[in-house]
Amino acid sequence: PYSGTLDSDFGAILDGAVRALVSQGDDRLLVAGNFTSVNGTTRRHIARLSYDGTLDTSFNPGAGTDNPVQALAETFLAGPRKILIGGGFTVVNSVARNGVARLNDDGSVDTSFNPGSGANGSVLALAVYPTNTLHGGKVLIGGNFDLVGGASRKGIARLNVDGSLDTTFNPGAGANDTVRAVAIQTDGRVLIGGYFTNVNGVARSRIARLNAD
Repeated sequence: PYSGTLDSDFGAILDGAVRALVSQGDDRLLVAGNFTSVNGTTRRHIARLSYDGTLDTSFNPGAGTDNPVQALAETFLAGPRKILIGGGFTVVNSVARNGVARLNDDGSVDTSFNPGSGANGSVLALAVYPTNTLHGGKVLIGGNFDLVGGASRKGIARLNVDGSLDTTFNPGAGANDTVRAVAIQTDGRVLIGGYFTNVNGVARSRIARLNAD
């Protein structure tokens, strides 16, 4: 079973590209991208599959998003699973959300997470701080935006657990081009990757590390 051959027991048919995947601890699989149906059932840009590739109908995002979802992350707040999504969307199941949103485990929009005006461009990367750390539940977003919540944030920003901009994380002038990948080190420092060649006035070609602030 670990030879790299195709697992014929897993089968799913999507009508568009998959841009992001999260394997949940219960073996279910979150998928996101620019598809609008999964196994013949309407699912606009986000869905959850069972371990065998069948559609998990207990996760229903309703009307989904108005534009593709490019990034996914999973977090646990006071026990329940929450799902963060990023992309170029402005609406999630009839709720206004610019670039980033949080869903409940059943796919509904978690309205307790409200990023306000959100990002003015696409969110292409997400990283959530583990719940047992200083910034537990906060989320880093990367992309091609230059405003988040009305404040200047070029390519990288951090949001509080309620979705508001975390002003204690300030990247200054930020990245001079798109951020496509974000990772959090165990010491709290942040790695970013993308198309940029300069970060806050310092020459950095495509990859850089930021301090915890």
